[in-house]
Amino acid sequence: MEVKTSLLDNMIGVGDMVLLEPLNEDSFLENLRNRFDHNEIYTYIGSVVISVNPYRSLPIYTPDKVEEYRNRNFYELSPHIYALADEAYRSLRDQDKDQCILITGESGAGKTEASKLVMSYVAAVCGKGQEVNKVKEQLLQSNPVLEAFGNAKTVRNDNSSRFGKYMDIEFDFKGDPLGGVISNYLLEKSRVVKQPRGERNFHVFYQLLSGASDDTLKKLKLDRDFSKYNYLSLDSAVVNGLDDATNFRTVRNAMQIVGFMEAEVQSVLELVAAVLKLGNIEFKPESRCNGTDESRIKDKNDLKEMCELLGVEQSVLERAFSYRTVEAKMEKVSTTLNVAQAYYARDALAKNLYSRLFSWLVTRINESIKAQTKTRHKVMGVLDIYGFEIFEDNSFEQFIINYCNEKLQQIFIELTLREEQEEYVREGIEWTNIEYFNNAIICDLIENNQNGILAMLDEECLRPGTVTDETFLDKLNTICAEHQHFESRLSKNSKFLNDHSLPHNCFRIQHYAGKVLYRAEGFVDKNNDLLYRDLSQAMYKATHSLIKQLFPEGNPAKVNLKRPPTAGFQFKASVGTLMKNLQTKNPNYIRCVKPNDKKASHIFTESLVRHQVRYLGLMENVRVRRAGYAFRQIYEPCLERYKMLCKRTWPHWRGPAREGVEVLMADLPVPAEEFSFGRSKIFIRNPRTLFFLEERRRQCLQDLATLIQKIYRGWKCRSQFLLLKKSQIVVAAWYRRYAQQKKYQRIKSATTVVQSYTRGWQARKLLRELKYQKRCEEAVTTISAYWHGTQARMELRRLKQEARNKHAVTVIWAYWQGTKARRELRRLKEEARRKHAVAVIWAYWQGLKVRREYRKFFRANAGKKIYDFIIQRIMQKYFLGLKSTVPSMSPIDENWPARPYLFLDGVHTELRRMFHLWRCKKYRSQFTEEKKAVYEEKLEASEIFKDKKALYPSSVSQPFKGDYLEISKNPKYQKLNSAVDEKVLLADVVNKINRANGKGTARIFLLTKKSVVLADQKTGQVKASVPLPDLTSVSVSTQSDGFFALRLKEGSASAVKGDFLFSSEHLIEIITKLHRFGATAADREQLNVDISDEFLVQFKQDKVCVKFVQGAPKNGNSVSCKRKNNRLLEVSVPTTA
Repeated sequence: MEVKTSLLDNMIGVGDMVLLEPLNEDSFLENLRNRFDHNEIYTYIGSVVISVNPYRSLPIYTPDKVEEYRNRNFYELSPHIYALADEAYRSLRDQDKDQCILITGESGAGKTEASKLVMSYVAAVCGKGQEVNKVKEQLLQSNPVLEAFGNAKTVRNDNSSRFGKYMDIEFDFKGDPLGGVISNYLLEKSRVVKQPRGERNFHVFYQLLSGASDDTLKKLKLDRDFSKYNYLSLDSAVVNGLDDATNFRTVRNAMQIVGFMEAEVQSVLELVAAVLKLGNIEFKPESRCNGTDESRIKDKNDLKEMCELLGVEQSVLERAFSYRTVEAKMEKVSTTLNVAQAYYARDALAKNLYSRLFSWLVTRINESIKAQTKTRHKVMGVLDIYGFEIFEDNSFEQFIINYCNEKLQQIFIELTLREEQEEYVREGIEWTNIEYFNNAIICDLIENNQNGILAMLDEECLRPGTVTDETFLDKLNTICAEHQHFESRLSKNSKFLNDHSLPHNCFRIQHYAGKVLYRAEGFVDKNNDLLYRDLSQAMYKATHSLIKQLFPEGNPAKVNLKRPPTAGFQFKASVGTLMKNLQTKNPNYIRCVKPNDKKASHIFTESLVRHQVRYLGLMENVRVRRAGYAFRQIYEPCLERYKMLCKRTWPHWRGPAREGVEVLMADLPVPAEEFSFGRSKIFIRNPRTLFFLEERRRQCLQDLATLIQKIYRGWKCRSQFLLLKKSQIVVAAWYRRYAQQKKYQRIKSATTVVQSYTRGWQARKLLRELKYQKRCEEAVTTISAYWHGTQARMELRRLKQEARNKHAVTVIWAYWQGTKARRELRRLKEEARRKHAVAVIWAYWQGLKVRREYRKFFRANAGKKIYDFIIQRIMQKYFLGLKSTVPSMSPIDENWPARPYLFLDGVHTELRRMFHLWRCKKYRSQFTEEKKAVYEEKLEASEIFKDKKALYPSSVSQPFKGDYLEISKNPKYQKLNSAVDEKVLLADVVNKINRANGKGTARIFLLTKKSVVLADQKTGQVKASVPLPDLTSVSVSTQSDGFFALRLKEGSASAVKGDFLFSSEHLIEIITKLHRFGATAADREQLNVDISDEFLVQFKQDKVCVKFVQGAPKNGNSVSCKRKNNRLLEVSVPTTA
């Protein structure tokens, strides 16, 4: 049975701060500490979740936990971030309400991890399916990419977000994710060129140097040594717990999943490397003859390598670092830059280059994860933005960040009060006005269009004349002196003249979170955020594919003399848009708290947490929540929980739940002013009342437990007695049965013994009678046998005697005949020996006569003549034998007779070669001109595809037919045949691949000597005609598929709609004929055939990557093509056995 645990069950401390009694800052902190010490890091303030960073992994985010909180009431289980995420998701899915989750807190409080947990929970509980899982994976994998480029190690946090992020996740009517849109706010680009002590630059720089391969670093002209780059701080280059090399591989994989093509990833890495190289450029002063100072680059090697990475001319960029051109109407003035100005220009270029690259990354991710359908979507927004910052040295960045937090605090109070008021009105409860601090006066001090600090800063940046931080501060002292939240020693307000904690070049603002001292130095420059036009134009001239997109203002044809908007103006506008967006959604809040500054677990620094509780306004939030009613609950769970407190409602209430709660509360000694009845909930004013109910419930549960124990023990004893009684009867019955069985067995055994003895006696008696009868019969047989034996032996002896007499005569005769034969044999042998001796003597005599006669002819050359004679005979025999063993006339017959003698090795080989050439010539002389052309095409196909494409071996045995449609004979294509003037070299049906969905459309493919023609298969209407000179190349894969792409010349009339992607069963023949006749028609080099498993195809204005992968066979063994994202088509080729 499933066990449900309530928010009020087994609590450590108080799970909801609204129920804290007594309520003060000390008890608030003590409750947080108590829960933190017991690993309870989540606490509620009504519907707001407080999250304390544990700085370690806890086993509370498992799949079982996800299922536990799925589709549960918010207060049904103990506090958890999953409860808030589930409440937001169910409201979006079931009530069609757009949601936003606002995550706030200072750096290191765990905001980024909280946003990841929310997104992972939503991904886990929403629908399943191939497309849905793909969208979820892309949304989740966008986080590692943005963290690598937008996060850095700070003194407070090893993975601090240095930008604000707001993600709108779009869902369909079923609650399945369709896509998302990411907005980024104020990247801290000054970190690119300078980092405070103990902090690092953005992660991606260290990940690239640590995790990239040696080959990649060589291409990027980088070295692994961090100390060689001025923009990288060395005191914190290595961070414990961060594996930069592993994270780099994770980022590369995430970019691939999101949809980045390999060329885009390489372009991004080249820009990151260029920023590192840019930081190594140093300048030296030089004096001109007119007395002005100018700068020169010390070592141009880093400049040269950076220009090679970006495709910029070195002389153009070098001049942009040395001179500045100012345009006013029709005039241009060029001035030299001194060393300080050159360093400013270098750093400004580095900051702008990295900031614009980050914005491009966000835009590129949005292209991949945006929803494809245009129907209305449900939206859940997740805001992960920097928290309130108070440092020892606060500058323009902290001012902008704290302004954003003021706006968030303002909307938090407004939406919280509005939600409280709406619930009271919805439930019919009288609304009591709540007093609270309204920080609108602080927001007005900063953002007022007339006298606001941002307006005055913009006015100071745009006015002519000398503009410095001091003039800006003087203006603030003049206009804001009387404002109650502005403090400065130089203002007209005399009470700050002797305040030595307030330096002269600073001003102080009293924010809702406390007073913050801002140093005016750098405000004007950071707000201007100027990049010299010479640098923008130099960047626009780059040949790098990405640089021109990042610096559009550098286009000389679109020179805009109007100053770009300031950083403060842009941020104010984006914050205003964000606030309007948030006000249209139902808010859900997560307040993140950092327990200590040491980033260590089990440490709770009370002073630090107290400061965060104050500036987050948590106490004020509790008071707002408790100003009306501290606790509210739906009638059904309230009655289910407390029904045992009243006899009329226990154990079952048969009427409506509200009437049951009314009866219950009327029966309890609780004053009527302590609770009110709404339409669907009961409202309890004081936490003491709730704790009284819980205490009474606990006592009732104890009494009920005692009663249950008593009833259970009685039932158990009765059951035990009945079981013993039943067992005794069973045992007795079994014993009586056993005794009777034993008695029956004894009687049966005795009867069997008596029967066996009787039967044995009878059998033995019968056996004796049979044995006697058998012995009588055997005696007669034996006597008869002996008599017949005697007679037989007597006859045998007579016959043996007669045979011995006959044998003796035969033996004597044989001996006599043998003696006669041996005598005759000796006579014949003697005669033969005499004849042989005469023959031998005669032969010796004839030899002697011959030797004497021919001795004069045997001189020194006799041996040579004999040798030549023998060799001649051997050769004659060899050739005569070869004539009878010569192989067939087939050119592919590799048989050849074996070599008979070793000295014939060379002749044997040469004869074999000559014979093969002769029979090949004989074979070729039989070819017609058409057959020769076919074999030439087969030979050309072998040169193109052999050992390069897996489809080639299966095409060797197939003849090249050319006209597969018989277009000249088929009346169906008579109209098409008349439309084509030239002779058709090839006619076939191919599939034209659609970029939108990867599906094919049947087209007739015609190849002539001058052009390629595409026509509709059904109507025969010509769809496209491409002259062969407009073809630049053909791309195919290395696998056994039939896909090929025709690449068209840029700028040609045929390339208006982009390249063609086809699929054909006769790919080898089509490519061979294109390669063969393309060069002839274009009067140029032969058509290039690119064989690769990944190539780009131009579709109108977009380039799409076609990627071939091997996979398990689907739909039989066919090749399938699917669109993975806007820029990737994936062709799955079945794995061949």
